[in-house]
Amino acid sequence: MIKLFTTRELRQASLLLLMIIFMALLDTIGVASIMPFMAVLSNPDVVDTNIYLNNTFNYLSKFGVETKQQFLFFLGITVFFLLITSLTFKALTLYVQLRFTIMREYSIGKRLVEKYLHQPYEWFLKNHSADLGKTILSELNLIIAQGIKPLFFLIAQSVVAFFLILLLIIVDFKLALTVGSILSFSYALVYKLNSAFLKSIGKKRLTANQSRFTILNEAFGASKEVKIAGLEQSYVERFSNPAKIFARYQTLSQIITHLPRFALEAIAFGGLLFIILYLMKQNQDFYNILPTLSLYVFAGYRLMPALQKIYSSFTQIRFIGPSIDSVIRDLEMLKITELKKDYNKINFKNSISLNKVCYQYPNSKEKVLNDINLKIPVLNTVGLVGATGSGKTTTIDIILGLFEPQNGTLEVDDQLINKENRKSWFKSIGYVPQSIYLSDDTVAANIAFGVETNDINIKAVKNAAKVANLHNFVMNELSNGYDTTIGERGVRLSGGQRQRIGIARALYNNPQLLILDEATNALDNQTEKAVMDAVHNLSNKITIVIIAHRLTTLKKCDNIFVLTNGHISDQGNYDYLLKNSRVFKKMVEASSD
Repeated sequence: MIKLFTTRELRQASLLLLMIIFMALLDTIGVASIMPFMAVLSNPDVVDTNIYLNNTFNYLSKFGVETKQQFLFFLGITVFFLLITSLTFKALTLYVQLRFTIMREYSIGKRLVEKYLHQPYEWFLKNHSADLGKTILSELNLIIAQGIKPLFFLIAQSVVAFFLILLLIIVDFKLALTVGSILSFSYALVYKLNSAFLKSIGKKRLTANQSRFTILNEAFGASKEVKIAGLEQSYVERFSNPAKIFARYQTLSQIITHLPRFALEAIAFGGLLFIILYLMKQNQDFYNILPTLSLYVFAGYRLMPALQKIYSSFTQIRFIGPSIDSVIRDLEMLKITELKKDYNKINFKNSISLNKVCYQYPNSKEKVLNDINLKIPVLNTVGLVGATGSGKTTTIDIILGLFEPQNGTLEVDDQLINKENRKSWFKSIGYVPQSIYLSDDTVAANIAFGVETNDINIKAVKNAAKVANLHNFVMNELSNGYDTTIGERGVRLSGGQRQRIGIARALYNNPQLLILDEATNALDNQTEKAVMDAVHNLSNKITIVIIAHRLTTLKKCDNIFVLTNGHISDQGNYDYLLKNSRVFKKMVEASSD
């Protein structure tokens, strides 16, 4: 579990450990102080016979403590003072301990988000977003509550138990060894019997939790489809099974953690009777056994909860072990390769080119792109067309810099785009996907997506909206203009309005390259025409790359590349391809049906 912490956090943990040791010492001294107090209380004459008490009494006589009754009063005040000091420092230690453990949910969560978000785009194709959210928002919370927090309770109570047992050994070696062995063996046996079972149900709980998040992500993410298809009860039942498994195993772990306490308390009570009988056999005089008995009672009062917390901490850590292993694996295996924050936009003046590009998806046997060569002159508008699976979107992802080809290069003005300058290349691009993600926020916040509210450049927002043919709609039809909240996923907007927000978002940072990846596929003809009019407003102002389902929307393109099975089979403007390319002609006919 140490691997969850950074070097700085380990230093903080070391200081906390020192506080825990000092707290245990204070606790032990407080318990030990009860013995001389009870000895004097039960038999005041012991002050004369015990060398330590006698020396203390003689020393205190210089300060006005002249009678045994005054000495007893002093001992009582001392015991009380030690108790208050111990409790005060214990409260301070608990505060530091809880603050350290709970803040790890923030720090480890931040590191996980940073690790995940800095992974290559290909990594996200292999990992479910619901699983990533589950790890950060659910598993990490459980790791803190049932892993890190119990770990420090385990350390704290182990130190307390160690010093208390050491104190009892000093007072009576045989008795302390007998009592300590019985209690320790009882807890160890119970833990050993449950250890394998805890690990097993911990793995099943982790799997069930992942299923819960995945099912909810599907149900709420596709609420319209669920409603129309009448799948509400189906999703309730799908969620019910893993949720029930999750709850059942959480309950089992808590039962295993707490139930043995009652049996072991019975053992402790029987042990107390055993101690009384043992001491009475050793010393027939009750007054002589009272100090030792009081010590064991107070020590037991502290020792039993300590042993119970040690046991429960072990069981919780064992149960949550699979989740801890999963988070450690992500923290160790996932590397952050791009931490630089200040990236300069790549300004290109001539062209973008793909040179002999080949690409094959991970775990796939066939190449999606094979020897692709294309050139996009600056300020041109070009189209990419082809049948499903021909490689259009993959080509776009290569141009975007999201995929790194196995062979070939992406170059901008003869400058190779690689991991060193990829972030700078991103700053030059505006991207409009087919499905626009809209947050439950204002129009302005959605156009300036990802920008803090106070940092939004409203002038840039309005300029981008005007180019996207959105400004008049916002000002004339929305009650609060750019401050109007549009609802989760833009449910209060039409498809065309959502797409135009997407275009405005892509233009907010004044990109040099605008890419529309099937951005109008879900729109009707009239809405598509309005959106494409907004795009054509930018012709000869920035470089534009378009993938479109309706090929008639590409009539104004300077050049169109036709992809067939990962190759560029034809290229030219719309009229040229319509006359000279059978593949393109068939696609135009099919798209107009």
